[in-house]
Amino acid sequence: MIRINLLGQPRPKAARKAVPLEATMQIVFAAVAVALAVLILGITYYQQQRQLNDTNKRISALRAEKASLEQIKQDVERFESQRNVLQQRINVIETLQKNRSGAEELLQMLANTVIRVDALWLTTLSRSGDTLQIDGVAGSINAVANFITEMKRSGYFDKVEIKGAKENDLQPSVQTFGFSMTAAVAAQKPGQAAPRPAGSEQPSQPAPKGRS
Repeated sequence: MIRINLLGQPRPKAARKAVPLEATMQIVFAAVAVALAVLILGITYYQQQRQLNDTNKRISALRAEKASLEQIKQDVERFESQRNVLQQRINVIETLQKNRSGAEELLQMLANTVIRVDALWLTTLSRSGDTLQIDGVAGSINAVANFITEMKRSGYFDKVEIKGAKENDLQPSVQTFGFSMTAAVAAQKPGQAAPRPAGSEQPSQPAPKGRS
């Protein structure tokens, strides 16, 4: 519907209604509260984001440290395995060296015992653990008995037992006796043997060829 002003006078403007002050203050307070809430949320988000980034960095550092420790652990285990292998080899070498030294001492003591007995020769010698099997030839039964006595006095042998002794015919013109005996290697070293009676000790000399 179209309205026409026939009077030629301007239309009066509609009067504006005044906004109450209380409503204005409520709007301002609401805007300020929203702004504060947005600011607080922004600060909280920033702080939490920063903490999250720091936590992620710490986790990454811990993972890298864990990987490094795992590598170190593997290296330590490998070195420990190599050390065990080397220690086993060292133990084997020491055992062989000890057995070698013990065999040398045994032969030396046996030679020193044989040299104190006249007319006696050893033909075979075998060892099983601490037990010795000895075979030999003597010019008399007394020589065999003296050999047994010297072995017991040496301090290097014990459990000396004669298994048999009989005359043989290796040389028809010479009387000889073959004998067989066993002995055990004493636990104590030769240097720990009991002292010999006065006047019976003879200086140790190398065994002559063909007598041991």
